[in-house]
Amino acid sequence: MASTDPSNIDVSLSSGVEIVWSDGHSSAYALQYLRDKCPCATCSTGAHRPGGPPSPFQQFTKVLKMEAVEPVGRYALQFKWNDGHSSGIYSFEHLREICPCPECSKKS
Repeated sequence: MASTDPSNIDVSLSSGVEIVWSDGHSSAYALQYLRDKCPCATCSTGAHRPGGPPSPFQQFTKVLKMEAVEPVGRYALQFKWNDGHSSGIYSFEHLREICPCPECSKKS
């Protein structure tokens, strides 16, 4: 069974999050991937999907960034995005479940 206990978390507000799990597995999450996998009620029901239709003013498209990351107890991370969204709580279980590495992608 895959561990959901992180042994190391490395956060880059401009590029993403890397987690080394206590079982030795490593997960790297790009910003857009994390934003697209937001587990909040609004995003998971489809009421709000990041991105939306392409802007006719592409040169003015805001680059996605995290403004802050906060731990939630000892079980999750909460990201504050520069698009104003901050209600998603990413449990370590959720983060391990959505690991985008080739090994984990084969399992889903």
